[in-house]
Amino acid sequence: MAGLMSSSAGRAVPLNVEKAVAQATDADVVAALPAVIQDEPAAKHVGDGVASFYGAELAGNRTASGERFNPRALTAAHRSLPLGSKLRVTNKKNGRSVVVRINDRGPFHKGRLIDVSYAAAQEISMVSAGEASVKLELLR
Repeated sequence: MAGLMSSSAGRAVPLNVEKAVAQATDADVVAALPAVIQDEPAAKHVGDGVASFYGAELAGNRTASGERFNPRALTAAHRSLPLGSKLRVTNKKNGRSVVVRINDRGPFHKGRLIDVSYAAAQEISMVSAGEASVKLELLR
């Protein structure tokens, strides 16, 4: 087996892999790349409005999905989007965004579009203000 392996940076590497890497050309690398590179999944704009957040006061309570609320999880409450949906929430004031999973219903406060968890609110820097103007995009 020793004849079939080579040492590379302290790791044993099969000789056929080393040989293939040594013989690879730029054309081989380019041919292996996908035709389209997407950084983020396609998204559908589903609304603009005011977001608020809920934190430790509701920790452990059951959500509409049946799971227990965890303020450290990236989750949110929305009135109508399907439970389990992934949603990108972008703070319009600073451009910061976070992807959350819808696991609850709400908010039930007039004029609010979404309630995000404390962790999600931290990600988009809205904790000190308590609420923020946001853009919502449903990820496909």
